[in-house]
Amino acid sequence: MKVRNALLAGARGLWLAIFGLVASILLFVLTVLSICFIVLGIGLVTTPLAVRAVRAYADMRRGQAEAWAGVRIPTPYHRTRPAPRAGIVGHVEQCVALLKDKATWRDLQWLLMDMTIGTVIALLPATLLLYTVWGPVLALGVWKPIVRADGTFWFAFVPVSDQFTANLAAATGVGFGVLGIFVNRHLMRGHALLAQQLLRPTRERELALRVDHLTESRHDAVDSSAAELRRIERDLHDGAQARLVAMGMSLGTVEALIEKDPAQAKRLLAAARADSAEALTELRDLVRGIHPPVLAERGLGDAVRALALRMPLPVEVDVELAGRAEAPVESAAYFAVSEVLTNAAKHSGARRVWVDVHHADGSLRIAVTDNGRGGAPQPGAAGGAGVGVGDKNGGTGLLGIERRLGAFDGVLAVSSPAGGPTMVTMEIPCVLV
Repeated sequence: MKVRNALLAGARGLWLAIFGLVASILLFVLTVLSICFIVLGIGLVTTPLAVRAVRAYADMRRGQAEAWAGVRIPTPYHRTRPAPRAGIVGHVEQCVALLKDKATWRDLQWLLMDMTIGTVIALLPATLLLYTVWGPVLALGVWKPIVRADGTFWFAFVPVSDQFTANLAAATGVGFGVLGIFVNRHLMRGHALLAQQLLRPTRERELALRVDHLTESRHDAVDSSAAELRRIERDLHDGAQARLVAMGMSLGTVEALIEKDPAQAKRLLAAARADSAEALTELRDLVRGIHPPVLAERGLGDAVRALALRMPLPVEVDVELAGRAEAPVESAAYFAVSEVLTNAAKHSGARRVWVDVHHADGSLRIAVTDNGRGGAPQPGAAGGAGVGVGDKNGGTGLLGIERRLGAFDGVLAVSSPAGGPTMVTMEIPCVLV
């Protein structure tokens, strides 16, 4: 495994050294020239394009740093900005905003660093592996024509002039290979950590992004609350209220008929009793939709188990909670799980679903996995509207869950390759009491 990881790190380092060097130089030169050409007017058009290209490339490298070295680098860019105005005024406003953004200049500093010291660090893993092969090849006789043509040949710090020094070079190359087995992964991690110093948000930007996120979450929470109130009002108006009005009218008719036609009055009383039972059932369903009694009385674990029993497909639930979270957190988690399970049952074609609920590192973590067809898009995909798990027709499934969790600073992640399985992971910071 260590040998495989060392070889993989060497290949990735070589890719970063070659492709990264070319891309960094190209983007750096184009961006600097675009900024310089602003005074000529050309830069007003090219600068936003160049900066967007740099940011896309930086985001790609952020993803590689996390996937290849386990180093997470948050993006410092604002996710939403007002649409620029048309015409020359809009171009000027865009350029001014980009030039005032510290992230633009930090990206340029990173490009400069990446094409210099970053390239050197990325080359080291590949160089160690190359010396591992080159040393023994020299010892097999390749050193002779090289020495005859140019005299003493230096293999790293070993001067090769005869068979003995060639054998010494081979031993040195093997030593480099052994060293690479142990340090190549650390070199790649060091490369990612070096990039992290300039690609991550500054403290001020982190606070600004945090404020933006909280503002967006607050708006989403307010919108969700308003939508929920409208739903409750509509359900009451169309359901229980209508039945209660009908029951009142029936009782008025019974009052008028009770002496004239007792048999008809008796039938109307029976119908009114049935209406009252249906109204009570609808009210109970409505209350359960607002806050299920089992959730309030027994907690999230038992509420999820009860939810699983009502699903039309087998659902295995594993809960490890040492206490209970606050009621709003439990409610958000419960309805998020309910939405995911409902969409899995409707759209994924799964035969079985697994739900894992546990608390670790100060967060409530929930994973819902199904063995369906997969292919569920990420939240916010498909034109900005999230969909439920396996839902090919669009909808508000995952986007609604993301907004619900966002009110508590929670996050949602979806892994759904074509052919399955699909895993929806939710995480909400909270404490258990």
